[in-house]
Amino acid sequence: MNEKDILRLNAIRDVCEKRIRRSDAAGILSLSVRQVQRLITRFRQLGAVGITHQRRGLPSSNIINEDVRLSCLEIIHQHYFDFGPTLAHEKLAEVHDVHISLETLRQWMIADGLWVPHAKRKP
Repeated sequence: MNEKDILRLNAIRDVCEKRIRRSDAAGILSLSVRQVQRLITRFRQLGAVGITHQRRGLPSSNIINEDVRLSCLEIIHQHYFDFGPTLAHEKLAEVHDVHISLETLRQWMIADGLWVPHAKRKP
């Protein structure tokens, strides 16, 4: 638990023990009274674990599969090794029917050494 979670835990515990009101806890935590009620319910059901965020420690739900990344970089290595990210992005979409964001492709190309940003290039 971090400091924010400990502050939440103390405030919710105080509400459960009727030392402060829900509206006071909402002011302390900068939350709505309804959200404080949700936290109280989770605290009563799960204990201190209910205060922490449920997705902590899990990977992002919108992460792109590693196989897709490797196949895109393989296509670029074979066919478009001298292209910049924008043109490689267009070719992947048109010819190979692979649709990923331009920024994602740019980051992959930089990490793989296929592209050097203009600010990092040697004069």
